[in-house]
Amino acid sequence: MAKGANIDLSGLTTATGPFTVALSWIDPSGEGEADVSVLLVDANGKVGSDADFVFYNQLATADESVRLLGKTPTATGSEDRILVDLAALRPEVQRVVIAASRYAGATFGVLDDLRLAVSDSSGEVLLTFDIEDADTETAFIFGELYRRGDAWKFRAVGQGYTSGLAGLAADFGINVDDTDEEEEATRAPSQPTAVPVPEQTSSPAPVTTSPPVGSTPSKNGDRPKRVRTSKKKTTLPKAVKVNLAEHPSWQHARLFPVTGLRNDQEREVRATATLLAVMAQVPEFGRRLTARFNAPAGTIQTFAEASFKHGDGKVRPDGVLRVARAGRIWTALIETKTGGNPLKADQVEAYLGVAARHGYETVITLSNDLALDNEHPLKVDKRLLRKVALRHLSWAEVAHEAEMLCLHDGVANPVHAWLLSELLHYLRQDNAGCQGFRDMGAAWVPVRNAVTAGTLRLGDRRAMQVAESWEKLIRQLCLRLSGETGLAIAPVLRKRRDGDASVRRLQTVTSLVESGRMSAEIRIPNAGGPVLLEADLRTGQIETRSKSPRQPAPVP
Repeated sequence: MAKGANIDLSGLTTATGPFTVALSWIDPSGEGEADVSVLLVDANGKVGSDADFVFYNQLATADESVRLLGKTPTATGSEDRILVDLAALRPEVQRVVIAASRYAGATFGVLDDLRLAVSDSSGEVLLTFDIEDADTETAFIFGELYRRGDAWKFRAVGQGYTSGLAGLAADFGINVDDTDEEEEATRAPSQPTAVPVPEQTSSPAPVTTSPPVGSTPSKNGDRPKRVRTSKKKTTLPKAVKVNLAEHPSWQHARLFPVTGLRNDQEREVRATATLLAVMAQVPEFGRRLTARFNAPAGTIQTFAEASFKHGDGKVRPDGVLRVARAGRIWTALIETKTGGNPLKADQVEAYLGVAARHGYETVITLSNDLALDNEHPLKVDKRLLRKVALRHLSWAEVAHEAEMLCLHDGVANPVHAWLLSELLHYLRQDNAGCQGFRDMGAAWVPVRNAVTAGTLRLGDRRAMQVAESWEKLIRQLCLRLSGETGLAIAPVLRKRRDGDASVRRLQTVTSLVESGRMSAEIRIPNAGGPVLLEADLRTGQIETRSKSPRQPAPVP
């Protein structure tokens, strides 16, 4: 779309359910990201209350009509996703303004490939809008969804602010407090509370939860309620935990043990039941996962191994996931694989047929494979996807979401924090079979031998498979690092140069043929620049080094 253009959303899709708005950009310096925000605006051009301002300190509206889903790795780096359920918006909300801001004076002019994309509930991209005139702005309105009668339209706005998120918010009637956290701490008695997390690793840490936005007036009531736009800092002090074990061989009892798992079938059954149970009991976790599939926000219930009639027999998906909201029920069938077991097209196609007959919205596959470039790793009959969406999730992504909540973003209930820590412990165990991508595949050894012998050629299909596996390994690494640090760590893939997956992988194969090396760049916020990872198949070593001119030495 061009700047200023508008389009009717109803004419773009027949799918029902929430929309996903994705904002993406590339930060060449790696010195800082941008943060998305949403404002629900009435007919007067103002928000109804501070609760209609959704941003990094307030991730959702009270009715869950709008929720920030966080940053997700993509083929071009990462993108910030927002779930917008237009049917759930209050009647007085006339516009949904989609914006982003930078912190500490950073501007949008130094970012590359600023883009907004809107997808329907099936995951199909309906429209895109590229911003090419950003300069000194520290906040930007990308676009807005607005009512016209009974319909909703989208307008490509592209308007910038030099006053940051505080200035943008104030323009829409938000009562802003933009003091930094250190200054606030000297005058506000209210402090975040630390909820201890039971043992997860050798160094357990508490989860930090914070008071609601606008809930920090003084006890005497002399300060008006104001929204804090300065970022809250999450601290994870280590809790002292007494170990009462009499001998080092004593193991702590676990809610989800991995002992007694004798075969792949038992691993799949236990992994599915464990995940679905935690999703149903921990609202924040269940919401993060279901929002990936454009499910509405609502009550989550999960079921294991339900049986459905299919042809002359029956099929039994590993699980069923249902979300109820305002009299409507969203349903997904789940097919799970653990270890190195591949997904099977005939199984998934049978579930797609069952879902279509029952009016279910989605089939979700869950395995250790990582989907690249938003493509499902399994090829199925496309005619089956006319009424039902097929989505994929990796066990690595499940663990990432649990780790981000448990260690960084926090949950409201300490028991829920403990459940997440137990789930994480289970997923990290080798015998559970849920570790995510761990194997370069059958093509790895022949390609490595061909590199050593100098016989590898550009037309070797196995080399292309190794290039794809290398990308999956890098994605897995970024997920683990993000979960451990709480930072948005993502591969550096430039849209114009690396947007086409086949061309990108051919470049990797060319490098293998010419030098026996594969390389990738990882963007780490505030690291001063990208970090280069280079694998040498001749020596079997992976080297890392910073590409920043300020840090020429290798990264340890």
